[in-house]
Amino acid sequence: MENSGWDYGVPIINIVGENFCVPYTMEMLVKKRIQGMSNAHYDVFDISGNLLLQVDGSLWKFQKKRVMRDPAGIPLLTMRQKSFKWRKEWTVHPGESSEDNNDILFRVEQPSPLHIKTKLEVFLPNNNIIGKRAPDFYVTGSFTSLSFKANHNYTWGSICKGKENFKVRVHPEVDYSFITALLVILEENET
Repeated sequence: MENSGWDYGVPIINIVGENFCVPYTMEMLVKKRIQGMSNAHYDVFDISGNLLLQVDGSLWKFQKKRVMRDPAGIPLLTMRQKSFKWRKEWTVHPGESSEDNNDILFRVEQPSPLHIKTKLEVFLPNNNIIGKRAPDFYVTGSFTSLSFKANHNYTWGSICKGKENFKVRVHPEVDYSFITALLVILEENET
């Protein structure tokens, strides 16, 4: 995470890139489509309908793999879920990179699968404290209970067709690609 500056006393949260940190509140619409049993596709638009990001992927060697791309289709990051664990863990790497642990943007863990509300812990790469490590960020909420700080709009017809829409508000100077990645991971953990 780079803090390239301060705006009115609030640090810039830059995880993926500073070009994804804007000086105003960003309203986004996330449209999700399910394609088959394990393929998911997300399109992220600004309030004017301009495509900002795309996320797609499928099962890969018994792991979920999602790749975030810019509007031109250039890979920005790859999210991989670790398999065969009682808890869900994701690693996020820049671009469409391999699973090289030296090349990581952040890691997300779901500490317990038994929560009513999903709780995710986010660790940045410089958080290497052995033993008790404190997460750099927490994400709590649930799309299914509508208690996450995002609007989740769906109807029974849209669920049957495999389509869902999310309205998301990102605060100024917060990396909206980072927030989108966390939303995708939260959604993937719940489905």
